[in-house]
Amino acid sequence: MPAFESRNPDLVLVGLEEGRLSAVEAIQALSTSCDSHTKKRQTDTESPDSSEWRLREALSELDSLIGLTAVKALVRELVAYVKIQQIREMRQLASEALVLHMVFSGNPGTGKTTCARLMGKIFREMGVLEKGHLVERERADLVGEYIGHTAQKTREQIKKALGGILFIDEAYSLATGGEKDFGKESISTLIKAMEDNKDKFIVILAGYREEMTKFIQSNPGIRSRFPIHIEFPDYTTEELMLIADLMLKKRDYRLDVAARAKLEAQLSRNLGTDSDHSGNARLVRNIIERAIRRQALRLVDKKQLTREELMLIRREDIEYNHEAVYRFG
Repeated sequence: MPAFESRNPDLVLVGLEEGRLSAVEAIQALSTSCDSHTKKRQTDTESPDSSEWRLREALSELDSLIGLTAVKALVRELVAYVKIQQIREMRQLASEALVLHMVFSGNPGTGKTTCARLMGKIFREMGVLEKGHLVERERADLVGEYIGHTAQKTREQIKKALGGILFIDEAYSLATGGEKDFGKESISTLIKAMEDNKDKFIVILAGYREEMTKFIQSNPGIRSRFPIHIEFPDYTTEELMLIADLMLKKRDYRLDVAARAKLEAQLSRNLGTDSDHSGNARLVRNIIERAIRRQALRLVDKKQLTREELMLIRREDIEYNHEAVYRFG
């Protein structure tokens, strides 16, 4: 029985209906699932513990993210693809192997890690991944300092990611050294593990768009094993303002009219620069956190503060100074 079948009650029931599974086999398959998968479905409403319900929750969480329209559409496409391949296999039709290793390209703070984490949840509920957890690593976690050390470190991280997603940020840095650089050993170890552990984990390579393009094009082994490429665009000024409002609302703060105008103007000007931080949520977060600290400094010596004063961020609290903003980022 396919691995996903034993973890997906829907597909077990299809097999039973088509006579491919006996009643005893179906019961045995269902008994190996987690408790949430073995609870009887209600006829009119679905149990909140079911995988289908949790899948919808994860997709709703993805849809609630600001912007990323093309990214969301591609994830929906992947979900549909996986579902159809699972059903085709159950109907004894030819089905494609699920090769879901991906490349995420874009500036920092554009949602790559958040989407990777949600993909782990989505693929877990679909039975593609056993655990769906995210192991986020970078070059220093994979590359050693002497011969043989790199393979060991890389295998350790792969072991931690089994059943989930190994997310390697700034992955292009593994190939930026010279001929004797140990990064290439890490790539070789990773590729071998992907072959030896098919269907047991997903690898996502992430980094700046231009650097990732060069990295993939220069390495045939990587290029052939990562069929899914997703680009994460910078946010627009309007999207960044929505992100700012959400961040403030969660912290029980709000902008007055003048502060809103100043923040919007600063974000708009910053989008026209070549800065890596232009158009991303990390910039907004750091400006907001800086404004909260400046507001605290403005209010700390004032007696009998009102609720409104404690919540309100004013124009003088908003300051974009690269060094000041990113010192705490």
